Amino acid sequence: MNDAQGPSVILDKSGFRAVIEPDRWVNGAFSLVVDGTPQSHVNVEDPTQLFFEYVQRIGHVIDQLGMPGEPITAVHLGAGAFTLPRYIHATRPGSRQQVIELETQIIDLVRAELPLPKGASIRVRHGDARAVLEKLPAGLRGTADLVVVDVFAGARTPAHVTSIEFYQEVATLLAPDGVVCVNVADGPGLGFARGQAATLMSAIGNVAALAETQILKGRRFGNIVLVGSRSELPLEWMPRLLAGGPHPSKVVAGRELTDWIAGAAIATDATAIPSPPPARNVFLTKP
Repeated sequence: MNDAQGPSVILDKSGFRAVIEPDRWVNGAFSLVVDGTPQSHVNVEDPTQLFFEYVQRIGHVIDQLGMPGEPITAVHLGAGAFTLPRYIHATRPGSRQQVIELETQIIDLVRAELPLPKGASIRVRHGDARAVLEKLPAGLRGTADLVVVDVFAGARTPAHVTSIEFYQEVATLLAPDGVVCVNVADGPGLGFARGQAATLMSAIGNVAALAETQILKGRRFGNIVLVGSRSELPLEWMPRLLAGGPHPSKVVAGRELTDWIAGAAIATDATAIPSPPPARNVFLTKP
């Protein structure tokens, strides 16, 4: 259906409304809003333009993988408006990508209103991210250069995709030098984010955290990108990731990350909880 804001649909699984809203300031750009929460922003005329800060940071990590422009194998848990699959297709032609999404109506809405680029090798698998992950073809395991974990039900990440058992399953997809990027949303105190860093580190070995400085200090709600690998993360990435912005920003790794985690407990299937809800005014915009 269409409403005053844009094309929309009620999602079967969650009951939330998903709306595609045009960007008032950028021609050819649109936001996917689910239950009032902006989940994706995409410029269909220039897919290399990344809008959300955390997505820009993941984009910088993608740019550092292998040789510039070299095709990669990527798995995306959570589709949104296919912002990062479009970015990878534009910057690394020939890449093989798999996208897993629970809400079939989101896929249908996005494909109808914001069609994917022709020739893109993007396969969509429908279903719960963890359930589908466990059933992926054996030939895909050990081959992914990148796994992006960006799973939200409205404004919160479900508990079952935050546990060490889940991250251990994610790790089986990675090539020896493969990287996982996890979008973690948290607020003051950062109890959830610190626990996710501890959990990912226990499951995969090497982790760094990327975010705006005030968010890492726990002074306001926002997104932290956790980057993990079974191989040692190349420290030469760090200055480039910082220089790429948005500013002010910080990369926390090594002993500094251990100190930042501050002994937070590892989440298991038995203890995992959803990410905290943001305050109601976090996503409000001026008319």
